[in-house]
Amino acid sequence: MTGMLDLKIDGAMVIDGTGRAGHRTDVGIRGESIAAVGDLSQESAGRVLNASGRVLAPGFIDMHSHSDWRLWGNRRAESKIRQGVTTEVVGNCGFSPAPTTTAFLEEMRRFALYVPTGMDFSWRSVGEYLRAFDRGGTALNVVQLVGHGTLRVAAMGFARRPPTADELTMMQRMLGDAMEEGAWGLSTGLIYAPGSYSTTEEIVAIAKAAVRQRGFYASHIRGEGATLLDAVSEAIRIGREADLPVQISHVKASGRPNWGKVADALALIDAARAEGLDVMGDVYPYTASSTSLRTLLPDWVLEGGVDEMLKRIEDAAVRGRIRKELEAPETGQGLLDRIGWDNIMIAWCPKRQDAEGRRIAEIAAARRLDPLDAVFELLRDAEGVASMIMFQLDEADLRRALAHPHVMIGSDGSALATSGEMSAGKPHPRSYGTFPRVLGEYTREQRVLSLAEAVHKMTGLPARRLGLRDRGVIRVGARADLVVFDPKRIADQATYDDPHRYPVGVEHVLVNGSAVIRDGEHTGSLPGRILTPP
Repeated sequence: MTGMLDLKIDGAMVIDGTGRAGHRTDVGIRGESIAAVGDLSQESAGRVLNASGRVLAPGFIDMHSHSDWRLWGNRRAESKIRQGVTTEVVGNCGFSPAPTTTAFLEEMRRFALYVPTGMDFSWRSVGEYLRAFDRGGTALNVVQLVGHGTLRVAAMGFARRPPTADELTMMQRMLGDAMEEGAWGLSTGLIYAPGSYSTTEEIVAIAKAAVRQRGFYASHIRGEGATLLDAVSEAIRIGREADLPVQISHVKASGRPNWGKVADALALIDAARAEGLDVMGDVYPYTASSTSLRTLLPDWVLEGGVDEMLKRIEDAAVRGRIRKELEAPETGQGLLDRIGWDNIMIAWCPKRQDAEGRRIAEIAAARRLDPLDAVFELLRDAEGVASMIMFQLDEADLRRALAHPHVMIGSDGSALATSGEMSAGKPHPRSYGTFPRVLGEYTREQRVLSLAEAVHKMTGLPARRLGLRDRGVIRVGARADLVVFDPKRIADQATYDDPHRYPVGVEHVLVNGSAVIRDGEHTGSLPGRILTPP
């Protein structure tokens, strides 16, 4: 070997991300890359890390994240990097911070649940946004998707109608430009306004703008309850007609009446793959979901944006209409059939912190209100800015999705921290515990996955979805995004009652060859970068 290594990791059980079983060997790093794999006992290095009894794996890739908002205020990416995550795929569920237009900039800002200091929306294009973000540095790598909802807001605000020909052309152009400037694909959030106002045909027409740069289509599908199978079929149709790979976001069946349908959804994925389509999914290892509180309302309430929503819910007649649609919809299941008010917890509500960590049924009883009236009150007091956790998923469905060979891991969370502004509220524990929970609870304890399978779902499989040939694997020439963890001890610590807790067992994390976590502590290093498609 020519030249001294910067770092030599001795004696680890190397699980290389391919799905193959691990073996004990050494790994040498020079600069940002892996320079050697094998018996390196005779090689000199500037630093030697003895990893006997530990696993060395590629850094984890969070296939479904919303950290593009939080990273502006949390460049250290505390809750993610401490899980071993070295790359996050952001801009999911149809909402990304760019592109924007002057005409609808305020509507965009108001729709965001969280806008940290420094996130000034001075950009218009995705390229300008990525350059603005990259100037501040970050602890991990970032892969940016473009939200279809963001494109709609930029072109036509929160109009509840089909786009005009000019508006459609504008959205196609903005996505095409974004792909040229470093975006990786298009995401949709079809249960959220304004994405829910779109037709399948509109999405296909826009998605085709991502084909030239070999992008992919990631979808929070149009329904995850009674309409789950129709919604999965729609996502597959979009991929087929737009000629794009498809990523089904956070595979699940929401609400007790729909438990068991995950098997049917996975069968649709298998059938599409048998047809020759590139369809995969992702999942997080929890039986509760989390989203904005306003998502409880029918999508027409958001027509015109958040301020119009707030006006509508002050109208008694409108509240009556909302109540009727929630309790006895013309199609599908009513809210109480699916979940019930005692299974909905307020996670974050900065203007009503007394509600955080409490169930809606409890809040309503304490205030002597009907539960839906308590929701209206919370939305009014919070000016529309609040999130919730919904305990509505089935453990058997979760295990089935975890075990599927074409389902990878995605947290659906954000980069948070145990102190300061990022420690507010009672957020879903997935932001702190997703990857250690898979390795601890579902691999070591329940044995749903082998260790090699679990690591593959966090590394090689998402790298394959992204077309990343130099990450997600341990081999000579690959980027030195690496994690060292104790397989006997790794575990999540965050709970629904006490979510701001880092996991245990993740000892060292390297990003682009630089140590970000050393002996379990953050070094303050910010070696991450914006990744652009190969």
